Amino acid sequence: MPHTVSHTRRASLCALLLALAGCSTTVPEGITAVTAFDATRYAGKWFEIARLDHSFERGLDNVSASYTLQLDGSVQVINRGFSREKNAWKEAEGIAKFTGDPRTASLKVSFFGPFYGGYHVVALDPAYRWAMVVGADRSYMWILARDKQLPADIRAQLLAKAQALGIAVDQLVWVDQSRSDS
Repeated sequence: MPHTVSHTRRASLCALLLALAGCSTTVPEGITAVTAFDATRYAGKWFEIARLDHSFERGLDNVSASYTLQLDGSVQVINRGFSREKNAWKEAEGIAKFTGDPRTASLKVSFFGPFYGGYHVVALDPAYRWAMVVGADRSYMWILARDKQLPADIRAQLLAKAQALGIAVDQLVWVDQSRSDS
């Protein structure tokens, strides 16, 4: 006889998954997302300067993210990176939605259907030339820039801020951006 899951157990599992998905979009305690955020100015291509490593980006260099505003207020996200192991580009397309007021840089991003993760801009250059982003907890962090390099003083400023926020800056991966075809 095939194994069946009771309706109550299935409903409980769905509720748990929804709760976990909902929790994964919140700003970590003690961290504040940037306000007076302008999504139009943030749109476009960003290069990944540094990150805390995770399986979905492991082994990738020349990583970039492109953000395109959609008519419904959401943001199309295209992440792209080069795998030296496979000698090929890897690309993922997702969607981001603001978790509240779009003037606060707190979004939820999904690359996998109904499952969202947090995307919170916690430091942003007034000219929108660089940004620091954290996820739903301190194990997700990225430093992004419009250019493939950041001046040393800006890097030091962002590292100091990240450390003050409790980010493990000693575990950052500094992303190679040397490919000319990125």
